[in-house]
Amino acid sequence: MKKLIIGDLVADAPIIQGGMGVGISLHKLASAVAREGGIGVISAAQPGFREPDFYKNTFEANIRALSREIKLAKEESNGGIIGVNIMVAVTHYEDYVKCCIESGADIIISGAGLPLDLPKFAEGSSIKLAPIVSSAKACKVICSRWAKKYNKCPDLIIIEGPKAGGHLGFKADEVLEIENFDDEILKIIETKKEYEEMFGKKIPVAFGGGVFSREDCKHYLEDLGLDAVQMATRFVATKECDADIKFKEAYVKATKEDVKIVKSPVGMPGRALNNHFMKDIVPEGCKVTRCFKCLVHCDPKTIPYCISSALFNGANGDIDNALVFCGENVYKIDKISTVKDVIDDVLGRK
Repeated sequence: MKKLIIGDLVADAPIIQGGMGVGISLHKLASAVAREGGIGVISAAQPGFREPDFYKNTFEANIRALSREIKLAKEESNGGIIGVNIMVAVTHYEDYVKCCIESGADIIISGAGLPLDLPKFAEGSSIKLAPIVSSAKACKVICSRWAKKYNKCPDLIIIEGPKAGGHLGFKADEVLEIENFDDEILKIIETKKEYEEMFGKKIPVAFGGGVFSREDCKHYLEDLGLDAVQMATRFVATKECDADIKFKEAYVKATKEDVKIVKSPVGMPGRALNNHFMKDIVPEGCKVTRCFKCLVHCDPKTIPYCISSALFNGANGDIDNALVFCGENVYKIDKISTVKDVIDDVLGRK
C-alpha cells in the first residue's frame, strides 16, 4: 500500500479525512483516523459553539476550543498526523492559522475561496500548507501567487470534485452537469509539475469528492496516479465521529433522491440532505436574529438564512431544522461502522 509523503510527514494510509463543520469532525474523529495511519482533520468552523461563553465571546470561544481540539487530537492520535481545515471565507482567518501553529497541528488545509495569502500567516513555521482547488486554473493562480510573493509552493494540493459534500468550488449548474472529472484532475497534476521543478520538491496531490469504495480508491491512486484520496461522508457514520447520533442516523437513512444542491450564504453551492429545512425554510428564507460575524462577505440583511445556526442544529441533533451537508454517495451508507472498518475496506486492508 502506498504511503502519503508530505515532506517530513509520512501517513501510512493514503487517506485524508475531510474537514466537516460544525462539530462533525473534531478531535475524536480526527485522532481515530490518524491512529489508523491516515490524516485526521479538525474543522475550524465554529469549533467553540458549545463553549459556555460562545454567544458573548464568539471569537475567543472558537480559538480556545480549536486549540483544545488540536491538542486532544494530537494526544490521542498515537503520533499520527493531525490537520485543520480553515475556510478562506471565515473571519479571523489569520488568527485561526496562528492558533493551528501554536497548538501543534501538522497541516492546514484551506478552501471555500482561494487561500492566496496563507503562506504570509504561516511564515516562520514548519506547518504544512495545502490549498483546496477544483480546477487547473485555480491551482495555477495559487501556485503562481505563492511562488512570486512568498517563494513558496504548496506542500500538498487537494482537489475537490463536483460530487463532494458541503461547499463546492463550482457554479450550481456545473455541479450537476459534470459527469467525468478525470481530465481536470490530470490537468491539475500537469499544472503543479512546473512548481515541483521550480522548488525542487514533490508536491503530492489528493482527490476528494465521491470517493467511497475500494474501486474508487484504486481508480484515483493507481489509474490516475494520485498520492492520496480525501474522504468525508463515509467517516460521518462511524462510532468515533463527533457528530450527534441523529446526524449519523440521517446518513444511514438517506436515499439517493434525498441529496440536493443548496445555495449557501458563503456564496457557493452546497450539497445536503433534502429535509424540512431545505424544503420549507431555505426557499422562503428566514430572518437572521443573531449574527455571529463568522463569514467575511455575509450581510445578515440579505442572506436567506444563517448558516451557523443551521449547522448548530445539525450538530445538536435537530436534523429537521438543520443544514445537513453530505457527499453525493451518502445513500450508499447502510450502517454505523468504525473508522478502522472504513479504512480497511477502502484500502483492502486485513
